[in-house]
Amino acid sequence: MKRAAVVLGVLGAVLASIAVSITVGPANLTTADVVAVVVAHLGGPAAEVSRIQDGIVWEMRLPRAVLAALCGTGLALCGAVMQSMLRNRLADPFVLGISSGASTGAVTVAVLGIGAGVLSLSSGAFVGALVSFVLVMMLATGAGGGTGPVILAGVAGTQLFSALTSFIVLSSADAEQTRGVLFWLLGSLAGADWADVWACAGAVGVGMVVCVIAAPSLDAMTLGSDTATALGVPILRLKVILLGVTALMTATIVAAAGAIGFVGLVLPHAARLLVGPRHSRLLPTTMAMGAVFMVWADTLARSIFGPQEIPVGVVTALVGVPAFAAILLRGQRWGRGLRSAPRLVAAR
Repeated sequence: MKRAAVVLGVLGAVLASIAVSITVGPANLTTADVVAVVVAHLGGPAAEVSRIQDGIVWEMRLPRAVLAALCGTGLALCGAVMQSMLRNRLADPFVLGISSGASTGAVTVAVLGIGAGVLSLSSGAFVGALVSFVLVMMLATGAGGGTGPVILAGVAGTQLFSALTSFIVLSSADAEQTRGVLFWLLGSLAGADWADVWACAGAVGVGMVVCVIAAPSLDAMTLGSDTATALGVPILRLKVILLGVTALMTATIVAAAGAIGFVGLVLPHAARLLVGPRHSRLLPTTMAMGAVFMVWADTLARSIFGPQEIPVGVVTALVGVPAFAAILLRGQRWGRGLRSAPRLVAAR
């Protein structure tokens, strides 16, 4: 009963954040109007709002707010899983070079026009992310596998695809293309539609189920591979599955919204300070915090300098850096506890 109440409370907080954030802006909407429009589109009685207001809610702001919540949920979940699986406090969803590969794929389509008749910018980004992931994992496997080679291969992949992206932009893009690519690279939900929402919902939904089921095994993995193996955890199979689902979530999110930093790095640390390291509590808390944080970060991005938008990645960085510094300073006791226990964190 207590767990059900917590789940309902968390879900209510996310839904309330989405509903209230939609009212922010010049359209003169109330939360009641938003609820009425949603109910009407789900088969309920017609909402007493104008057609323009109905379109603003259902076609513009609602898919954007829902996509923001999904992106925050997925990135925060990926960060928590990667930090535990790699035993590295600096790991985030982009440690495998996925965001850099997505960037290269996007500029290949948008600037060079390769595959433009078949692929959209988002599709190109998704393909680039998958190519980067495959190359990084091949390099890590060839180097013997393990935590260290995976991280080092990710660093190499990130640098390679970042250099390719910069070369393409500098050599082939005009001023307008460069500005558009830069805005996308910093993360933007401005073009969100229901197709993006359903794609991210599918990827994040699958990832949530797999990661929550794997929570007890993640608890064991934080104690080291030998201990986890002794407890009956199939280390290799679990790593392959978790790397696969986190890569799928990250690639889908980056393809829909660009590279949004700091969400997957900061929020898992904040959640650990609140609920501790046990993953049965950590993962749901991290996901809820990610959803609420991203909804309000995107609301600030589209309204603080309205009608001019700023990339949401700029907002997450401006908020994330001070928050991360505060977490590091307040988390000294947590850090000392990790160092005095069996070593949970590998040096990056």
